[in-house]
Amino acid sequence: MSEIRYLLGPMRIPFVILTPACVFLGFGSAVWTKGGVNLFHLLLVLIGAISAHISVNALNEYADFKSGLDFKTTRTPFSGGSGTLPRRPEKARVALVTSMTAFAITGLIGLYFVYAIGFMLLPLGVLGALVILSYTMWLTRNPLLCLIAPGLGFGPLMVMGTGFVLSGGYSWTAFLSSLVPFFLVSNLLLLNQFPDVEADRRVGRRHVPIVLGKRVSTLIFGVFLLPSYFSIALGVYLKHMPPASLIGLVSIVVAIPTLVGVFRWADDTRKLLPYMGLNVTVVIATPILVGIGLLIG
Repeated sequence: MSEIRYLLGPMRIPFVILTPACVFLGFGSAVWTKGGVNLFHLLLVLIGAISAHISVNALNEYADFKSGLDFKTTRTPFSGGSGTLPRRPEKARVALVTSMTAFAITGLIGLYFVYAIGFMLLPLGVLGALVILSYTMWLTRNPLLCLIAPGLGFGPLMVMGTGFVLSGGYSWTAFLSSLVPFFLVSNLLLLNQFPDVEADRRVGRRHVPIVLGKRVSTLIFGVFLLPSYFSIALGVYLKHMPPASLIGLVSIVVAIPTLVGVFRWADDTRKLLPYMGLNVTVVIATPILVGIGLLIG
């Protein structure tokens, strides 16, 4: 059991719950635009998406251990990594192999869909692969790319990719739906960087909280909340999404106190932690609610 724990640690399994939520949103968009979908393909999409998430997580764990970042951060439930490799340094190679194996699984499933569904899926797949391989080592050194890359991966790439595979083409429904996790997941990683600012700075990272400071970052956090909800209303207004999709707006009742808490406690990690937890709730619940609305029609 101990060995299994050290194998699963770099995968950051508790965080992987975000992936099914985004795949579910893509599934909902496909059902709304097409109707029935291939359930085998849905299963493959889910496996491929989870593998992609595990790949980037394990690669991040490996890189943070090798750079020494793991020894500089103060871990929280939402930041600082799993702590697996500092406790068991000999497992570093296992984390790297885990990442590459998961990456290969995602790649093989992606190639199958390119062959079975169409080559128009290829650009999303290539961009997704680049995000996975470059996020920790390169994208975290560019404030803008570091800000949008997580949202891009879980939003347009995952949601629109799922929608394409299950419906056979791209749609405005999938695009507008994908904007929900695009902004929310970008916010998730933005906020989760707050506790690690000093440690990240020391290993050469240059994300938004480092470059612009936490106070400006809280403004960006607030600004990103708006389009995540506006895209739902716009989709319904343009009739690319059913009125039932507005159920996604329910999470505003959690998002507002989260925003207030972030503004108030940006510089106090201990007091910020409960609001980081609320933010996770918003990020996971909103895509699920919108997906339910799409399925209800």
